[in-house]
Amino acid sequence: MQSKAHAAHAGSGAENLTQLEFLALNSEFNIADGHARQPLTPGQSKIVNDLPLLFEDGEKRPVEQLEREAHAAFFKALGQHRYPSAPGRVLSCYSSSVAMEILSRALASVTDSVALVHPTFDNIADLLRGNRLGLVPLEEDPLHADDLPAELLESVGCVFVTTPNNPTGRVVSAERLRRLAGQCARHGVILALDTSFRGFDTRAQYDHYEILDASDVRWVVIEDTGKLWPTLDLKVGMLVHSENLGLPVEKIYSDILLGVSPLILGMVRRFSEDAAAGGLTELHEFIAAQRSVVRAGLADLSTTGVPDPDSRASVERVLIRHLTGTEVWEALREHHVYALPCRAFYWADPARGDRTLRLALARASAPLAQCVRALRHVLTPR
Repeated sequence: MQSKAHAAHAGSGAENLTQLEFLALNSEFNIADGHARQPLTPGQSKIVNDLPLLFEDGEKRPVEQLEREAHAAFFKALGQHRYPSAPGRVLSCYSSSVAMEILSRALASVTDSVALVHPTFDNIADLLRGNRLGLVPLEEDPLHADDLPAELLESVGCVFVTTPNNPTGRVVSAERLRRLAGQCARHGVILALDTSFRGFDTRAQYDHYEILDASDVRWVVIEDTGKLWPTLDLKVGMLVHSENLGLPVEKIYSDILLGVSPLILGMVRRFSEDAAAGGLTELHEFIAAQRSVVRAGLADLSTTGVPDPDSRASVERVLIRHLTGTEVWEALREHHVYALPCRAFYWADPARGDRTLRLALARASAPLAQCVRALRHVLTPR
């Protein structure tokens, strides 16, 4: 049990985002972490009811076959038809964070500097820094509008972009990815993408792998199932890489793990098939409705704003004009509600996140509505 003193210290901004999320795990009103915690759909409930059959199938069949089927179903559901199916090109991990750790260690063997999108979830920056990599902030506006400066590309060994980004929801378009990959290829820079929130936004479901392979860039993509489906954190992260990457990712992978559970691979296949058969559309409609609850509940408050009007990700930022995100976090705790202050997303300049709070939308509707009412109460001037 975390003490109140520790919780207050965490809320002060001295800790990382995951520690703040940890404090919320036992609360009925946890809208902090971005993991999928909404109720199962009828189709997904049937899959859960079939778990004994999936367990039996996992015992009988080769893991390689189960993994190949899971990958194929997942990538097909998200429009990634040209993903590399050759052995060793898609490494299944316990989570996207494990995939990120593997990539960070591998990058540290060839470079000492990475250009990282700013803002983004702080554990990406922490894992890169933890492997002694220096970070250069890559601001979103110029990233999406302009070619990267040659002097930047000459100073780093990797450009790392989250798309859709967390917390802003911004998506790198197909044309922008094509130009970015071409630039990185010409300068000999590795291009790394984290696409963990791709499933929420059809604008991010063009075939990234077709574009990456056509560019001859050395590339890595981190995929994730954990944000999509409410499977009690039974999930798979994937480290996908180009044939010409030239980093020791497979060796480092073998240093950390042998593989993932065949039961989870079977679940990923079935949930992916359900997604392709209409489940993704259901998910998009559900998240859009949840976002509407948040925006409608705060719309008439002069103290708030919507900084990411085009976001379709399963998180929503709220701009706060009269309080800091940390102050709101602390006030919400009095109502047993846990959201996420955004200071740490701005890993290079935390003060820029002072006036925003991030809410997770992948929750049951009634608790989310109650959280919005509590937030409205906290944000209403007295």
